[in-house]
Amino acid sequence: MTAAAIPRLPLRDELYLLGHNDDTGQSHIHRQALALGLAGAVLIDLIISGRTVLDGDGHPVGEQRVRLHIDRPVGDLIADTAIATLRHTHTAPPLRQWLRGFADDLYERTRAGLHAAGILRHTSRRRLGGLIRADTYLPTHTRWPVIARARLRYLADGREQPDNHTAALAGLVAALHLAHHLYLNDDTTTVTNHLRAIASQHHRPVRDVIAAVDAAVGDLATATYR
Repeated sequence: MTAAAIPRLPLRDELYLLGHNDDTGQSHIHRQALALGLAGAVLIDLIISGRTVLDGDGHPVGEQRVRLHIDRPVGDLIADTAIATLRHTHTAPPLRQWLRGFADDLYERTRAGLHAAGILRHTSRRRLGGLIRADTYLPTHTRWPVIARARLRYLADGREQPDNHTAALAGLVAALHLAHHLYLNDDTTTVTNHLRAIASQHHRPVRDVIAAVDAAVGDLATATYR
């Protein structure tokens, strides 16, 4: 059975799993950076489903306006919360501003949703002689992160053509510099460039969201090391 034949999770959930070590639950990158990627993933799913659109072709990266196109619930708590943020705004927010605002506690909300769905399990252990408790969230089954990685591996190997979902995942993984954690034998730079090339074939609004995530993550890194 190919990865495409296996039921998939929302884009943000697959990105969350790819952003963590399967065995330790540790995040591969800064949580704020991952949260920006998760916000981009939520918005991309809404764009693909026709719920939202971007206005402002030709505007600088991240300055396009996020508008609600179809005000109909998805049936997913986080996605419907995103729709609500647009429903109750008087002026359509700039893309990068919306990403930063929605990313605020999105890491924790995504983790909680995966835990409630039985995809992550919570464990805790004591460190430093029992003085500090460390909480960890691990996949309940290895298939969840393996499936997410397999979709990108098949693309990298040329065994499958990218669909909208997986092409977007490829772009977000490249923007967050997670290619190394796909455990491919190829050079990480080569894989990243290949994933970017796949994502560049996507619809313009999805490419714009990925570019805005890339820029926002770069700004975060600059601020962190300044």
